[in-house]
Amino acid sequence: MSKDPTKLAIAAVERETGLPKDTLRMWERRYGFPQPERDEHDERLYPADQVEKLRLLKRLVDQGMRPGKLIEAPIETLGEMLQARQAQTIDCPNAASRCNSIVELLRLHRSEELRRTLQQTLLKQGLQAFVVETVAPLNTLIGNAWLRGEIQVPEEHLYTEQVQNLLRSAINAQGGGQRPRVLLTTFPDELHVLGLLMAEALLVSEGASCVSLGTQMPIANIDSAARAGDFDIVALSFSAAFPARQAVEGLTQLRAALPDGVALWAGGRAIAGRRDAIPGVSIITDIRETLSALEAWRTANAA
Repeated sequence: MSKDPTKLAIAAVERETGLPKDTLRMWERRYGFPQPERDEHDERLYPADQVEKLRLLKRLVDQGMRPGKLIEAPIETLGEMLQARQAQTIDCPNAASRCNSIVELLRLHRSEELRRTLQQTLLKQGLQAFVVETVAPLNTLIGNAWLRGEIQVPEEHLYTEQVQNLLRSAINAQGGGQRPRVLLTTFPDELHVLGLLMAEALLVSEGASCVSLGTQMPIANIDSAARAGDFDIVALSFSAAFPARQAVEGLTQLRAALPDGVALWAGGRAIAGRRDAIPGVSIITDIRETLSALEAWRTANAA
């Protein structure tokens, strides 16, 4: 019997939604959702509509809502809830108007105008405010628009490339920094670099010395690079698509490998609800907390 390509195995659902397998099974037992079908080997198969609902649930749970109060809601209601919370996130009318205008340029594929608008916004706001007040809410707007089917993968990639290029240029223009020395990277299977660039932009704007290894770095290589480069902090980013369980396991392993004097920071949607899950790891749930973490490190190491 050939497999239905519209139905995903549990490992694929974990990758697509960022929800760990254990969470999917637990929700199935506790709440009666999802309700996967079974193949001839009694393996779970998830229909596309359930996967779409799971994506929405993951976004809302990451924002602090309880799954038990969301599970029975239809997809349309979950989408409306996301939209409402998105409006709360962008509480400044000017910021909301600016970000909506940028999303509209993206929908229309006006790439050159999009690039100029982003560049002008960066020049007006400065690097730090641009990351916090424009890029962060834009990421939420675009992610939600993609979930609702209003933009497609090419538009999302266009936005990501434009912002990444702009942030890299702005970071390079900052010049050298001082302590702390921060090593930034991601684990294998994490392809998204935008979160790293946002954190690096905030850190260099406060005078920190940052080195990025890019994405998909094995744990042993991160450890050896941190030791060889005399780094004070290792910082990793996890997008919503990265399995939370895998992130926790990797961070636990890396924390055990790193010298005690090297701080370990981790941020991103995949681990937003895991603040107390890993001893010795600082979980950054909001990009603005990067600055608080930097200030706390400098205070603790003032001598």
